[in-house]
This record gives sequence, C-alpha cells and structure tokens, in this order.
Amino acid sequence: MISARDAGAAVADRLYQMREQTRHVVGRVPSPRYDRGALAPVLLLPGVYETWQFLRPVADRLNALGHPIHTLPALGYNRLTIAASAELAQRYLDERDLTRVAIVAHSKGGLIAKHMMVTDDRAGRIDTLVAINSPFGGSTLANWAPVRTLRAFSPRDKTVMTLAANLEANARITSIYSRLDPLIPEGSALAGATNIRLPIVGHFRPLSSPALFTEVEGAISARG
Repeated sequence: MISARDAGAAVADRLYQMREQTRHVVGRVPSPRYDRGALAPVLLLPGVYETWQFLRPVADRLNALGHPIHTLPALGYNRLTIAASAELAQRYLDERDLTRVAIVAHSKGGLIAKHMMVTDDRAGRIDTLVAINSPFGGSTLANWAPVRTLRAFSPRDKTVMTLAANLEANARITSIYSRLDPLIPEGSALAGATNIRLPIVGHFRPLSSPALFTEVEGAISARG
C-alpha cells in the first residue's frame, strides 16, 4: 500500500513531467559549449515522448567536468522502435568515429543503449551505459497501454525479452533507479550490473536531483 507521502511525490513527479514536456521542444539547439571537453564523450538518450533536453541538468554537470555532450535531434520525441532508435544512434557514433563513449540514458533510452551494446556497436565504441529508471525487464503497466509505442515496454515484448536475456553487457551498465518508480513497479535492478537505488520517489524528478548527478559522475569516472 503506497503511503500518502509517496502518493503526493508521485503526483509531483507527473507534474514535473508535464512541465518539462511543455518547455522542451524538438529542434532546440544544444549549447555550443557541449562540443568542448577533453574527457570521454557522452551521448544522451532520453525516454519515450522526451527530447534530449530532459537530460540537460545532468548533461550540464558532465560538460562542466570536461565531457563533450552529444545529442540526437533526429530522435525527436523518441517514438521510434527500440531497434530503429538504436540503429540511428549507432550511425551517429560511427559517422563521427566516436570512441570510449559513455551513454547517459533515461527510461526507454536505457533499452536503446543496451540494444546498441548487444547488437549494433560492432566497432566497440561504447564503453559504458549509465541508465536512469530504465525498464530493463519491462513494465507490467505497459500491458494495458492504449498505444503501441508504450506497449513496447511490456515484459512480454520480444525485444524487451531478448535484451533481458543477454547478461553479458550488464557488467558495463550502471542502473540508477528510484526507491519507488510509479511507471516501473518492478524496478530497474539489473543482474550483473552496478545497481544504485536512490531514496527518491518518481520516474522523472530524479533527473534534476543532485543525488543523481553525484552517482552519474561517479559511474562515468569509475570507467576512467
């Protein structure tokens, strides 16, 4: 039984999502400073119906530390299939000959990134994935979703099942997730990965949490 306090936090989480979706529009150009930095390049992969700007708070922090930041405006609001999104993202890495790449992903973005690691990244360009509230085992809520885009996160979805069955890539993944995620009742713990549980309620609000920034920075720097 969810407590009244957690229920209130879940409502605040949804309001945060609505506000950010209103603010973040497709086509907004990343800051020119994102191109600068001598440390490992970071690729941002947002969640479904999100633009890369949902990850701007953590991207700004990483860029200030010296990581060049890469975004994929071609993803739009991230409504393509996981496989199609992974192909698009991998093509971006290949065309720019990026190496030692750290991917920072939210929700669906984590599935896209793992698909890249398992299937698309034949040249070994991806070093690590830091996933935030990603449904690696799917979400049972997706079984009743009204649209195909969301039903793709069902635990029974073929792509979700295939990715979940592949354990080899998990050693290069850090899965950071909330104490309670209203959209992923099963949670985001991943066997064989580095799992970090934040004392936060929500699927979206953690993206602006200082606690998240600390864990993301630590996960990327740990890979050196």
